[in-house]
Amino acid sequence: MFHDLADPAEASAEVEAFDLRKLDKIPKSQLQSLHLMHENFARNVASSLSAYLRSYVMLGLVGLEQMSYGDFLENLSSPACIAYISLQPYDGTAILDINTNLVFRLIEILLGSREPSSSFTQRKITDIEKKLMQTLLPVFLRDLHDSWKSVADIDFSVQSLASEPQLLHVLAPAEAMIVIAMEVRLGSSSGLMNLAIPSIFIKRLRNNFEQLQRIRKTKATEQDQLHVAKIMQDAKITLDVRIPGGTVSGRTLFDLKEDDVLILDRPVDQELEGLLNGKEKWGGQIIARDGKLAFEVNRSKPVRPA
Repeated sequence: MFHDLADPAEASAEVEAFDLRKLDKIPKSQLQSLHLMHENFARNVASSLSAYLRSYVMLGLVGLEQMSYGDFLENLSSPACIAYISLQPYDGTAILDINTNLVFRLIEILLGSREPSSSFTQRKITDIEKKLMQTLLPVFLRDLHDSWKSVADIDFSVQSLASEPQLLHVLAPAEAMIVIAMEVRLGSSSGLMNLAIPSIFIKRLRNNFEQLQRIRKTKATEQDQLHVAKIMQDAKITLDVRIPGGTVSGRTLFDLKEDDVLILDRPVDQELEGLLNGKEKWGGQIIARDGKLAFEVNRSKPVRPA
């Protein structure tokens, strides 16, 4: 059926302009996977930085959202510390923005200072400070690689550092970005770190994300559980009972002879520790049963975090 374009009813219909540059939304399931990946990244890099800096570091995921590149640039402070991150072997560039207050504190710790400066100057980072940050950023990027390897093997590496957001012309203003915001705490100091990844790069890996989702949703069948239980029945484990005896001098220990009695600094009615593969698992007592010594479990001990 053909419509008469001159029909007044057709002519009066409202027409809305469509912007072909508008954001193409990332699926919700894919955003959830990204959220989980970068929560894992925040935990890992906090541990890595604590070890590298020999100072307690906390990292927490604040938010994850999709926005245009133009909006992302408008939200950046000036001056800033911005790293261009390559995504080899894929095309594209990610951007890592670190609050300058946080950058200066990181540099202070790298140079051996344990107390933050009393004053903070809003200024650009110097060339020497950029060199120091380039020695620290691989710690971030190594853990970022590990967090992404379940989706793709990506070599994140620093291309360069910049101080002015207005100079960042890696994408058109209307291009979509996924921005992951994290809060970093170093003692009494804190600041935000933003990782911006082009949406088009994430879309190219859509099949990888979907495969990851299918793996996560897969549950072990009853047959699989029985098979694992059967395998574990033949597993070799060790059980030890520990009697902490305090300390003795080396001379006393070396002079021990047959029939000597070493008195331990522990009451006979105090609970003993039962260890499973070297880890404290139970509390109990040594008893005699059928002519043999046995360990009677009184209680299970809570699992300590690794």
